[in-house]
Amino acid sequence: MRRYISGVCLLAVLLAGGAQAGAQREEALADTVRTAMQRSISDRIEPKLVFDNPAVGEAWIAEMSERLGRLPRFKDDTDGFLRRKLLTAIQYEATRAGLDPQLVLGLIHVESGFNRYAVSVVGARGLMQVMPFWQRAIGTPDQNLFDLNTNLRYGCTILRHYLDIEKGDLFRALGRYNGSLGKAEYPNLVYGAWKRHFDWAPPPGNLAQR
Repeated sequence: MRRYISGVCLLAVLLAGGAQAGAQREEALADTVRTAMQRSISDRIEPKLVFDNPAVGEAWIAEMSERLGRLPRFKDDTDGFLRRKLLTAIQYEATRAGLDPQLVLGLIHVESGFNRYAVSVVGARGLMQVMPFWQRAIGTPDQNLFDLNTNLRYGCTILRHYLDIEKGDLFRALGRYNGSLGKAEYPNLVYGAWKRHFDWAPPPGNLAQR
């Protein structure tokens, strides 16, 4: 991650909150890739926390819920129900796609400010600002990109695809996700939001052994 800078990017993260997506580019998919992505999208398993140790999972969701509760978007979620539902879906879909859930939280913070109904100027939709052409490429027209679980499933599947294309290079994968491959601004925003707002490790002590 040496290509990330921390100066201006953190200020920009503070200003972020609207629909941020650039223009993901529609590209031809190999048949094997298309089939794998279609299979991922069509899986309708109900989201659940995926942790080897339930105590660590509860510590994670409690901490992330508290952090989300500081954002204006969740000021009316006084009992934390919506935050817990959202965090469970994010952790499940990110883990299922082999992504860091905190990275996905950072991306959502930049892309939509956690507004599930956000629409960008180029038509990207929902929490992870998914471009509608992906429905044609790997899904079906009746899938609702404003639906929380559907949007997260698409977004995580797409980011995983870009990471695979870029052989694990997160900087370039994020550039593809935003349609700004090779430019530092968007990857810096996501990385800054991730590290500033959502970086997390299990607390010290015996929690991990419970």
